[in-house]
Amino acid sequence: MSRVLGKLASMQSRSVLQVGKIRSGLARRSLSTDQTTQRHPRTIFSGIQPSGIPHLGNYLGALSHWVELQKTAVPGDRLFFSVVDLHALTVQRKKDAPSVRDDAETMTAALLAIGLDPSRCTIFCQSHVAEHLHLAWLLSCITSMGRLNRMTTWKGKLVDARNANSEAEIDESHLNVGLFTYPVLQSADILLYRATHVPVGEDQRQHIELCRDIAQILNARLQESLRPDDYERSAFRSPELLITSYKRILSLRDPNQKMSKSSPDLKSRILLTDSTDEIYQKIRGAVTDSQREITFSPEARPGVSNLLTILAGCTGENVFELAEKFGNAGHGELKKTAMEAVEETMKGPRSEYLRLLKDRTYIQQVLRDGTREARKTAQQTMREITDTLQI
Repeated sequence: MSRVLGKLASMQSRSVLQVGKIRSGLARRSLSTDQTTQRHPRTIFSGIQPSGIPHLGNYLGALSHWVELQKTAVPGDRLFFSVVDLHALTVQRKKDAPSVRDDAETMTAALLAIGLDPSRCTIFCQSHVAEHLHLAWLLSCITSMGRLNRMTTWKGKLVDARNANSEAEIDESHLNVGLFTYPVLQSADILLYRATHVPVGEDQRQHIELCRDIAQILNARLQESLRPDDYERSAFRSPELLITSYKRILSLRDPNQKMSKSSPDLKSRILLTDSTDEIYQKIRGAVTDSQREITFSPEARPGVSNLLTILAGCTGENVFELAEKFGNAGHGELKKTAMEAVEETMKGPRSEYLRLLKDRTYIQQVLRDGTREARKTAQQTMREITDTLQI
């Protein structure tokens, strides 16, 4: 064991001299591929934590983007969407919360309800594919503490988990090792499927940059051991970011915070299971301001701007054009229109979600089928890495 760990730990130092050369080569190759995106199949990976019933912010953010990626996929594209239950363990769960396993199944039901099709994409549970942890350990042995120390998004996760007002209330005493190193597991999630594109929010840009750096270190090590032709086939491509187009949806009760399932105020969020009446009541009670004119100004008027963002997310319209359209119509008219748009957007997925929750056997079968498909790629990747590194 000590010999294996020593070999892994030395990979980074032995590869430093080659990283620059590989970085430039990968950049050239990425540029060439991006110029012909329509003619090159893509492998897309993204994950979502199973942390309860999805809310409107989840849907208008990541989830609707996943459905769009499925719709626009071309022959040869591969889509992997994972319920990342191992990541969900990095923050403490409430005592009365469902088990992680139950939450994973309900999240799978939500993914199916919004329109993901198991015949067109691979839906699976992260913990069901052991290679995620295997690769994460290998990557942790070549990732420096300095790189992880530059990752700051753990503070935002703790703000949500602890329902804090800001990152100023969070310090390292609240940080566990799993949360500190979860960007390495995230890199393993991505590289295990040799993803070429990763749809994430802007707040995850740091982590994808780390993943790209780790890929280059791995490539440098591969290049030491493989013939040029074999290396070209085995090298990891630096994954490209696909930043979701919609800005984050904010709390209806405190528009200085993002919409979150951890908020103690149930009226702050719209859940996938909310009825028509519940949606109307929550939007009717959304915080705005005293100005009658409708304008989009997130800093000066966060409440009104949040309603415009929600409406734009549901209809596909531009927020500034919406603001101009409403003019002096007032908050009541804006809220009424937003209510109708949200209900129209959510009613189909809501009905399907509630139906699927009654058929756990089907949900479990979808996860088994997805796990079987994911393992094919995951096991092949791990064989290539371990054979090359001789571990």
